[in-house]
Amino acid sequence: MTDTQFQYIDGEWRDGDSDDELVIRDPADPDDPIVSFSGASRSQAAAAIGAADAASETWGATTPDERDAVMYAVADRIDDHHEELAETLTREEGKPISSSRAEVGRAAELFRFFASFARTAAGDTLPSTDPETVTYTVREPLGTVALVTPWNFPIATPTWKLAAAIATGNTVVFKPSSETPMIARALVEHLEAAGLPEGVVNLVVGSGSTIGDGILTDGRIDAVSFTGSTDVGRHIAGTVAERGIPIQTEMGGKNPQVVLPDADVETAADAAAAGAFGLTGQACTATSRLIVHEDVADEVTAAVVERAEDIETGPGMSDPDMGPAVSAGQDETNFRYIDVAESEGATLLTGGGRPAGTDSGYFVEPTVFADVESEMRIAQEEVFGPVLSILTVSDFEEALDVANDVEYGLSASLFTGDMASARRFTEGIEAGVVKINGTTTGSQIQMPFGGMKASSSETQKELGHRAYEFYTHEKAIYRTDP
Repeated sequence: MTDTQFQYIDGEWRDGDSDDELVIRDPADPDDPIVSFSGASRSQAAAAIGAADAASETWGATTPDERDAVMYAVADRIDDHHEELAETLTREEGKPISSSRAEVGRAAELFRFFASFARTAAGDTLPSTDPETVTYTVREPLGTVALVTPWNFPIATPTWKLAAAIATGNTVVFKPSSETPMIARALVEHLEAAGLPEGVVNLVVGSGSTIGDGILTDGRIDAVSFTGSTDVGRHIAGTVAERGIPIQTEMGGKNPQVVLPDADVETAADAAAAGAFGLTGQACTATSRLIVHEDVADEVTAAVVERAEDIETGPGMSDPDMGPAVSAGQDETNFRYIDVAESEGATLLTGGGRPAGTDSGYFVEPTVFADVESEMRIAQEEVFGPVLSILTVSDFEEALDVANDVEYGLSASLFTGDMASARRFTEGIEAGVVKINGTTTGSQIQMPFGGMKASSSETQKELGHRAYEFYTHEKAIYRTDP
């Protein structure tokens, strides 16, 4: 395999043969490209689908122990190459190296967790109303699934899709973000080295405009799982809906953290800063709205601003508190929304510019706005950067109304010492992930993950003990013995 071969089709590494040139840059030092290569063509995407389709029957017939053995071997290889993988991730995505190490470790954990699906993705035996008939259900693989994944968690998100898919006997066409192909290639290299048969996982790296719709509309694709922006997710869902196959989309968020008067101010401020500025705000569950009761608004605001101003920003390999944005496009988006917020009348309390000493790279200061109204664009639209809006409310009911006053519904948190308020919040908040006295970010792999409203297709959650349901058919059996 050469440095420019990013396409893995039917067990063979290949150069892309489209006219699209993909250039990968270090977000902390973008003037010197890491690698450039040709993206996949539509015919290569079709070849990848063909390889997966051809391998589907054989892989689907493997025994559970054959499938989980490969997955445990992949997890061990990830552990063995932990630092190398973390450095690759940081070089192309920009996050602090300690965050990359944690994400790589999570990938190994995910393979081990989902390996159990090979043996436990089972149906049910149910009582029959006919004493001569046995009634039960079985789970069978869908066939070939397309996985389209984002750049912000470029090994963890692909892993929780890939692992669930192959554990349940499916084959895969994997299209990662063109921003982070190096870590995707490394992941597939470890699948190959662990003994995964040819054709079971196929990697195509290329422009969505070149290969995306070809993958979605190919009749050999039996399901699509997507994580990314809401606009792209809606396009994918609309395209796939015409074919009537299973679709899973997890998309954007405008996540609120609500702080009531009885909350611990320091703890709430810690969580707000971590949720808003951790990972440069580049998480679908990042805290972008801090909704604070007026009785503690000044105290909470001051504490959050203090924390924002203490954050160290720098290249990911130096392990700062916050790294750069992933790309020139995201960098432009961050500053555009800062300008929008100021033009709408929000008050800039801190940040809004380039950190001192950053001569190159896509760096932005942790930014906090006050005097934000719910109808402002900065309170409604996803920025995907380290920009936090503070909204002040007069009571719990207004806080809940403001929290729900967006098209998104991914994650939300409430800080309070009153469990009655906590119960009302969990019942009334329009979000798929709800935290009480915790940050909006983060998830545990044994818990289901997914949103509501414009954050999700709401077809099937990812992660958790029932994630296998998306990747399997359920067949109802009525067996009457002669």
